[in-house]
Amino acid sequence: MAREFQRGHKAKISDLTPGTDLYVGVQIAGQGLTFDISCFGLDANEQLSDDRYFIFFNQPKSPEESIQLLGAQAGDTESFRVTLDRIPANIHKLSFTATVDGAGQMSQIGPGYIRIVAGGEEVVRYAFNGSEFTTERAVMLGDFYLKDVWRFAAVGQGFDGGLEALLKNFGGEVAEEEPAAPQPQAAAPSFAPPAQAAAPAPAPSFGAPSAPQAAPPAPSFGAPPAPTPQQQMHSAPTMAAPLAPQGGTVPPPAPAPAPYGQPPQQPQFGQIPGQVPPAAPFGQQPPAPFGQQAPAPYGQQPPGMQPPGMPQGVPQGVPQAGAGLQAALQPYKEAPTGQRWTPQNQQLMRVDLTMGGTPVLARQGSMVMYQGKVDFSYKGAGFAGRMVGNATGQEMQLMRCTGRGQVFLAEDGSHLHAIELQGDGICVSAENVLAFDESLQHEVRRIEGHGIPGGALFTMQFQGTGTVIVKTHGVPVVLPVTPTTFADCNAVVAWSAASQVIISSQVRLRRNAYPGHSGETVNLQFRGAPGNFIVVQPYEV
Repeated sequence: MAREFQRGHKAKISDLTPGTDLYVGVQIAGQGLTFDISCFGLDANEQLSDDRYFIFFNQPKSPEESIQLLGAQAGDTESFRVTLDRIPANIHKLSFTATVDGAGQMSQIGPGYIRIVAGGEEVVRYAFNGSEFTTERAVMLGDFYLKDVWRFAAVGQGFDGGLEALLKNFGGEVAEEEPAAPQPQAAAPSFAPPAQAAAPAPAPSFGAPSAPQAAPPAPSFGAPPAPTPQQQMHSAPTMAAPLAPQGGTVPPPAPAPAPYGQPPQQPQFGQIPGQVPPAAPFGQQPPAPFGQQAPAPYGQQPPGMQPPGMPQGVPQGVPQAGAGLQAALQPYKEAPTGQRWTPQNQQLMRVDLTMGGTPVLARQGSMVMYQGKVDFSYKGAGFAGRMVGNATGQEMQLMRCTGRGQVFLAEDGSHLHAIELQGDGICVSAENVLAFDESLQHEVRRIEGHGIPGGALFTMQFQGTGTVIVKTHGVPVVLPVTPTTFADCNAVVAWSAASQVIISSQVRLRRNAYPGHSGETVNLQFRGAPGNFIVVQPYEV
């Protein structure tokens, strides 16, 4: 039975199916609308560094054929074949997208979906409709992404600018070209059992149910059985996504480097391009190419050759204000992504509330900026929260963030870390919690001990599926729990929920743990089975 995903849901592919040869189907339609459905193969920086992995109607497969565009079939507007174990190591994400071809907006679409089929059986489906969008003309539907293992995420993020904005987001651009004559292209093959498929075979054929076995193999590639409609025709101009550095276009191939202090030389008449001409005698200018003006001294422009708008005498190579400003701000641009939580840098975190539809609980005062329609409301910590505040001085006053938009969070320049939980649990010191998804189960845990102000230490335990944002002073270190693991209660940030924590009185430190304390604090001793861990920050009160 197929699992129904909502926006923002993620899962390991191995939890959905043991197969790696998968069918991906997209169904999207709207009155009077046509769509271009594509797949972007992105690198570790989520950029289209190799345009051969932009799979669309003019480039229907990758070089090694690990990603193939199959066309419309089995009730899907467009379909792909993805063989995960053949994808090269430089590709870390496959982003499946849909864009409106011509006039129209995504708010006009009817119910649609993106689904994964393994061995002819649908294993996961993410459904969407036009009410989730407004003026967007392109949308990222779902991602296969590599995080230790291949995983799938339901994205549903739109772009107002359409395909051009989508390409620029991935580091590509639309090339303005004359429409090329359409080349004859065979219809995308639909996988069907051969004539003798009715007879038993060792391996299951495409779309045919496999015979009961004691240990069934991983499902082979197969599309769901359905009548194959006519393949959708596209009338959009040819698109290209060349490799381009951020903030600029692709520079032309550079000639051989000129000697220091001399301008680059153009190839002379009869000279092979790229060949370095003989150097001029020391202290003399090299001869000018045939029919050209002699080069000016280094750092100067020849007379009458100054760029428009630049005063005479300005050294060559000085950038104008616009280009210099763009270059200066380029390293600090917002980091785009299809994820719900995105670190913008080490101290700033962005959460997209439109993904997942789950409110976020964040520490009051941690919002530095937001975009869109976002509502903030006070959420009291209750009696347990007051206990934490009175006992440790770590008052947990939370605000609830809801709506459709993006919220940027930070606090005191602390380093921020997103910890994604998928059914597991973690304990975090209340002082180190910045924000978390409201879908997570959370409670205050009590660690009792003699000589502690208030009689106990308090921590927050999180369990379920969602993300916790943890803040630290500096870069933390993760250590395994051993029978002799001790940590200062001020330095410890988090630990695995299965670890046992007790108060140690064997070693006492000379730093104050809490305001008004006597001058000594205690250590925490951690015990647990192999696989448990603690997180410690390089910081002391």
